[in-house]
Amino acid sequence: MRTLFLLLVLGNVAFFAWSRYVSPPEASADPLPLERQIEPEKLKVVAPRELPPAATRPPSAAVVLKCIEWGSFTLADAPRAEKALEPLALGPRLAQRRTEESAGWWVFIPPQGSRPAALRKAGELKALAIDDYFIVQEEGPQRWALSLGVFRTEEAAQARLAALRAQGVRSAQLGARDAVVPKVWLQVKEVDAPLLARLKDVARSIEGSELRDCAQ
Repeated sequence: MRTLFLLLVLGNVAFFAWSRYVSPPEASADPLPLERQIEPEKLKVVAPRELPPAATRPPSAAVVLKCIEWGSFTLADAPRAEKALEPLALGPRLAQRRTEESAGWWVFIPPQGSRPAALRKAGELKALAIDDYFIVQEEGPQRWALSLGVFRTEEAAQARLAALRAQGVRSAQLGARDAVVPKVWLQVKEVDAPLLARLKDVARSIEGSELRDCAQ
């Protein structure tokens, strides 16, 4: 019995020595885990309550969509503005909003005295590639004048006058005009930043127009 006991002890010692110093490491075990870490002394476990508030974390790049309207245009000018938007291929995102606005200013060519004289002046405008005008025909002191645009603000009217003079119109004037006229705003829905930049480029093509958030 003693011999058997000694053999068992020696067998256990031999197995321990083999498993400790001779056998290869298991594939799933790392014999030197701490030595393989990169600067383990700098690692720190952070509790959820120690995290910074969400407002101070870097924001995600969310896409902001909005409704933008461009105007305002007379009924005669609206088709020209819509044509300027055609390259953007807006499809169902483009709509019209009609309203009536008080036009405090207008750009015009003074009355020509008669219909034939007004038509001759209109021909001069067409020769300068100016088509957005109308001849005033109703009775009154402005009959046979040529209206080149009505505006809510003097600033917008001044911009229109400057553009006309740059095209060679010398007889145009700016004056006050207390009237309510139908106007059109072109609304573009689901506008992101790249599309807004393109809309700004298009808006520059019509003097006196403006871009703004859609009216509620």
